[in-house]
Amino acid sequence: MMRSFSNLTHIVNLKSVVISLLAVLATWLCLKLDIKADFPLTLIATAIVFPIVFSISTAYNRRERALEEYGAIKACGRSLYIASRDWVSEHDERRDAEVKSALFELLTACRDLFMSPLDEGGEHERRVYQAFDRLSRFVTEMRDAHLAPTECSRLNQYIGRMITAFENEKSIYDYRTPRALRAFSDFFILLLPILYGPYFAYQASQFSLALFFVMPVLFALILVGLANIQDELENPFDQIGVDDVAIDPERFVASLDLGLTSSGGPLGRDDGETTLDHSDIQAQEAAVRR
Repeated sequence: MMRSFSNLTHIVNLKSVVISLLAVLATWLCLKLDIKADFPLTLIATAIVFPIVFSISTAYNRRERALEEYGAIKACGRSLYIASRDWVSEHDERRDAEVKSALFELLTACRDLFMSPLDEGGEHERRVYQAFDRLSRFVTEMRDAHLAPTECSRLNQYIGRMITAFENEKSIYDYRTPRALRAFSDFFILLLPILYGPYFAYQASQFSLALFFVMPVLFALILVGLANIQDELENPFDQIGVDDVAIDPERFVASLDLGLTSSGGPLGRDDGETTLDHSDIQAQEAAVRR
């Protein structure tokens, strides 16, 4: 119950309250001054609903793509660790620890990069490429350990896929849905609930006094709620919305030796268990579907 209420606060916020109050004030003034008009509702759909729905769809597709690429990074990273552990006859715990450390640093740098402002990500991006350098040197170590050239080539392909996935993730981080379209929607979300005061006043004659202001409030809450949903999905890495992609290096590294492939029980984020969290499962399922 508390979680549902918390999720609701991401949709109904201060902006919703302010625009609702403006809509109610405009309706009250129109009733007071007897200004009434039967405006067409198609203007609402054209100016607000269609652009917002398009933006929500675009933002959701970006989030799904981010999950796919995150799953690819983790799948290839797990494959590199398995190769270190099982593909050569002489097991080297130091090499295994180095691969784990490089993967942990890679995901940590990715998390720090994607959660930082766009103008502060340079240092974190350098850390990402330094982690890729460590993984490349790991392949050289595997070659020195007499791993077959074809298998070394496969490891390099895993690293190449991880680099591609990171660059795709970075593109999602760098670029947003069309800003002009969002500005257009935001302008009309602020303007139309006020301009439609005469329409609300016209409709109010069909309701009792206690229900005069229900329509402008619902009108504002619906439009602002849709805009808030779009804003929550805009950046899938900022950990502000409830549907963001959670990069969890600690959970991933802890799971390398456990062979976890599904939730299989409680998430365990609060009590320190090492089962996969919901974002891990979504990312893996997205990678499999792809």
